[in-house]
Formats: sequence, C-alpha cells, structure tokens
Amino acid sequence: MAKLKVKASGKPYRVSDKWAKTNVMLRDEGLRGYIPSTRKLSRLSLHNLLHSHQMVYVKPTYGSLGRGVMRVEKHSPGEYSYQLGGDFKTFRSFDGLYHSLKKDTLGKSYLVQRGVHLLKYEGRRFDLRVVVQRAPQGGWEMTGVVARIAHPEKIVTNGSQGGSILTAEQVLSAHMGPSQQGALWKRLENIGISTIKRLHRKYPRLNEIGLDVAIDNQHRPWILEVNTTPDHCPFAILPDQSMIRRIVDYGSKYGRHYRLNCFKAKNTL
Repeated sequence: MAKLKVKASGKPYRVSDKWAKTNVMLRDEGLRGYIPSTRKLSRLSLHNLLHSHQMVYVKPTYGSLGRGVMRVEKHSPGEYSYQLGGDFKTFRSFDGLYHSLKKDTLGKSYLVQRGVHLLKYEGRRFDLRVVVQRAPQGGWEMTGVVARIAHPEKIVTNGSQGGSILTAEQVLSAHMGPSQQGALWKRLENIGISTIKRLHRKYPRLNEIGLDVAIDNQHRPWILEVNTTPDHCPFAILPDQSMIRRIVDYGSKYGRHYRLNCFKAKNTL
C-alpha cells in the first residue's frame, strides 16, 4: 500500500481510443520511428504483420490494465500460437489461429502491433512507465520513470496482472552502465515531451501522460502505448517516495488529484 495517502477529486481528461492517439503521434516525424507498426485488426493486417515480424501483440482499441492483450507468434510454416492471460493456444494453420483469436476479441475493436522483444530482468520481461506532466513553471517535464516486471506466466507487465514494480535504475543496471543509462534517460525525456506536445495540439485539455516504453536488445526505446489518465500506483509503492510526491504536487497545480490505494502491484519479485 502507498505510504503517501491522497484523496480522490478532480476529473482528468481521458482519451481512450488507442488508434486515434497512435495516428496523432505518427504525424510527428521525430516520434514515428519509436512507434511499432500498428494497424486495425483484420485478417490481412494480422497476416502481414505476423509474417513480417513473427511476433505481434493484439490489444483492445479501448481498454486498460492489460486486459484482453494477446501475444501472437509464427514459429515456422504452418505453426502458430497465441497467449491470452494464462491460456496458451497452438494452431497448425493461420486460418485456425485467426478464427480462434477473433472469438477471443468478443466482437470488440482491436489493434495489431508489431511485437518488441522486451529486455528481461531475472528472466522476466519488463518495460518502463514514463510520466510527463505540465510543469508549475510552464512547459512540460518528465517527472517519473519506473520499471514494470511481468509475472513469469503473463505477457503484460501491469501490476493488476501480477507484475512487480522496481526502480528503473535497478533493472537497467543489469543491461547497461551509468553513462548508457544517462543517455537513455535523455532519450526518454525527449520522447515523452515530444509525445505530450503532439497530443496536446490535438487534445488541448491534456495535462499529463504515462508512456509504456519497451527497451529492445539494442537498447532502443519503443512506445507501446500512451495513457492520458495514468495510474501512478507504480510510483506510490516504491520505498523512495520522491517521484510520487513530485507527481502529486505537479498534478495539484492543474487540479488533478489521485486515488493511491495501491494493493495490486508489489515492489518485490
């Protein structure tokens, strides 16, 4: 549970449509290279991306907390699989794969996105949550970065799906030295600020975002998703409360307050 207790009030500005946000960001030449190829889910889009990249993620256009996300893989000619939650299914044909997957979408709108092979920490995949907010003195500021480590049996890193929260420094230290981390930090800051600037032009009531960023084996960052009403519990459960205090303080300046009763995620593996 969070050490910092904050009552809920204020209504944040939410943009739920992942496809709309992706298309706004793709208009920015500087951001385009950090966004994995993403399409609306159809038989053709799944076939093309899967056969180009061998692994893709299929996720709801509207959704949160990692619910409904599927990891789809092409293993060899005529061999396919996908995982949803703790269920793993295999197929001997693309048609069999697609028919089953479509049933699991429950008739809802979905996207298919090129898969990024995440770096691992102690054998578990992780990504980074990057928070950018309107700064009290004006402009935008990256106010927090934290690592989210997936449960060993899950494909998503969300705390609500059994993920763990650790400091980004601890997790990244297993893959890079201080100078490389410093360079990555600067890159994340530039990506985060460019993202909120671009989205703010379309959605001028936006004051904060939380980016889910994958780091691949070449240490290249990829924007997996942008949340316009990010859950700050990953920061609230860290032993060091400095980032969550800054996030809460900045939010209060534009009338945003947070419910930080954080029971789902844990800060140990």
